Amino acid sequence: MKKRALLLIGALLLASCASLPDIRPVADEKTTCPSPFPAQKIRFIHTIEAVMAGKTKASMIGVTLADPVSRTISCAVMSPEGMVLFDALRGPSGLSVNRALPPFDAADFARNMMDDIELIFFEPRGALARKGVLAKGEAVCRRHEDPGGWIDVWEDHDGRVHIRRYSEGGRLQRSVTLTGGPANAYAAIDLQASEWIGYSLSMTLIESETVQNETQMKE
Repeated sequence: MKKRALLLIGALLLASCASLPDIRPVADEKTTCPSPFPAQKIRFIHTIEAVMAGKTKASMIGVTLADPVSRTISCAVMSPEGMVLFDALRGPSGLSVNRALPPFDAADFARNMMDDIELIFFEPRGALARKGVLAKGEAVCRRHEDPGGWIDVWEDHDGRVHIRRYSEGGRLQRSVTLTGGPANAYAAIDLQASEWIGYSLSMTLIESETVQNETQMKE
């Protein structure tokens, strides 16, 4: 109990000290917001290396179908041997989990995972709160999410795109880095999650393809 109380106090202190990175205004109001996100329906297949609490490491295959127009996303996670471990769909009508084997059946796992995938592949839909430059001069745009929280997107001088999600109070929750460059931003993805038990995902692209809608395919 004592250890748990100390952890809780520590977390509260960290939260109280959290603050969003400073964004300096720029003279050019036409500064373009970095936007690596897909503009059309596309399927990605990645290898995934997952690390939890700095210890457990798992290798998986992830298949993601993202439709930015309807903001619908489906995700399947498979073992290297091809067994489906997790399969879910989320869109305007909500979240539907078709398959979830342990440990993917844990409480709130599906919702958190789909939140992470949307953060990676969909442009933030919150209202633009501020744009400018960070301390090192990188152009950045900050959006305020509903019901709460902030998302920063910027591109560094090496061409890597960074996506950061913060709580309403400014605590960093997710950190995404896309290192594929202009040719294919999703060639390499790193995600760091700041939770009680943190985890990270390293994703390497196997292949991607645009997907036609059924009506288009029939024509």
